Amino acid sequence: MAKLISTNPGKNYEVVGEVEISTNDEIKQKVLDANSAKLAWKQLGMTMRIELIKQVAQEFIKRQEEIILLITKEMGKPIDEARSEVIEFSDEMEGFYKWAKIALTDEVTHEDEDSKHTIIYEPWGTVAAITPWNFPFEMFVWATFPNLIAGNTVVFKMSEECAVLGKLIEEVMSNSVLPKGVFSSVHGAGDVGATLVDQNIDMIWFTGSTRTGQVLYKKAADKFIKAMLEMGGSNPGVVFEDVSPQEIAEHLYVKRFKNCGQICMSMKRLIVHESIFKETVEELKKQILTKKVGYPENKDTDIGSLAAKRQLDLLIEQVNDAEDKGAKVEVGGKPFTEIDGAYYSPTLLTNINPEMKVWHEEVFGPVLSVVSFKTESEAIKLANDTIYGLGAVVFSKEKLRANRVAKLIDAGSVEVNGASRWKECNPFGGYKKSGMGREHGIIGFRELAQVKVISEKK
Repeated sequence: MAKLISTNPGKNYEVVGEVEISTNDEIKQKVLDANSAKLAWKQLGMTMRIELIKQVAQEFIKRQEEIILLITKEMGKPIDEARSEVIEFSDEMEGFYKWAKIALTDEVTHEDEDSKHTIIYEPWGTVAAITPWNFPFEMFVWATFPNLIAGNTVVFKMSEECAVLGKLIEEVMSNSVLPKGVFSSVHGAGDVGATLVDQNIDMIWFTGSTRTGQVLYKKAADKFIKAMLEMGGSNPGVVFEDVSPQEIAEHLYVKRFKNCGQICMSMKRLIVHESIFKETVEELKKQILTKKVGYPENKDTDIGSLAAKRQLDLLIEQVNDAEDKGAKVEVGGKPFTEIDGAYYSPTLLTNINPEMKVWHEEVFGPVLSVVSFKTESEAIKLANDTIYGLGAVVFSKEKLRANRVAKLIDAGSVEVNGASRWKECNPFGGYKKSGMGREHGIIGFRELAQVKVISEKK
């Protein structure tokens, strides 16, 4: 039987483990099982579903150290960042329970002496959930537990880059109190995902590249089913002249270089007023030069490896293209070769033009392009000069201006003056080719349910 070989990009691609690739027959059977289970899972009711899911969650908490280490080994994330990803699990689950009860409880919309009218929220059915490698455990959590709470059954596929973690997840879920068919996993690359969504499913839940998301959206259209898509991003950061570069440099560094720059919501294009442009670049260089590129398992590592050789190759191509077209490398600009693996030096680029790949493509690595602007309208135009619209950051001490600019940027989330958008109540998603639909909070849970009105005579 064909197998996925999982390798460690932070240790010269040494083998982490192997996982059997799901066959077409196995995929079909798991969808059949999910469809067989969906009516009983729906009828169980949200309260009982949550009680079962709480028991499942405890099993993941027991194995969190194992999960943390696997994330670091399979995708190169520094171990402290992997730990942050995993230890947030309990709080996230509590948020899901809270907001599901608010979002999905029946609502009486009208009542008089003759009749009563009620909105009820019913699950879509069987969901094909496909997740990426950059936050492998968190994306599993986001894809799976809200759907299960809402009453959907889930057939789940983890990115092939994190196959061993995907197998651990399947083991925990299979040995849990969940009824047969409520959750199952398939394993493999894009062809396995394609086979999965070709089955008799009721919804596609996907986080990943825009290219793949567009293919899945077309499949959903042909099937006439729901699609939830969270895709790429090329988030702008806009910094006005009344801000101190020294005060915000660390924040800007984190917004770009966390997880080695492999975050859909990271800031990938920095747009700075010309009067503080040079100073901002210098402050960012200082930040970068204090950071350590190293083995992801070492606690003193700030920047680990990229997730795979193909990610390194793409980043080299994008930066070389920028240099060929006149970009200036302020720091970095090349692979980090002191360690064998998929390492790239944290990089700042200036003298950027719109023809460069680093401007019009999503850059998934530790590379930040910095440009200047003169006027507010120019800054907004530069910010919106992208096919993406996932998020943005704006800095200005003039609050009215910052708020005005935030409203004019085409993005699903805008953080003003360092206020994080990451609250459980906030819906998450993007404009343009960054996706379709929203996750989390009341709006996110209602995306996972059909809306029915029942009107009754008294």
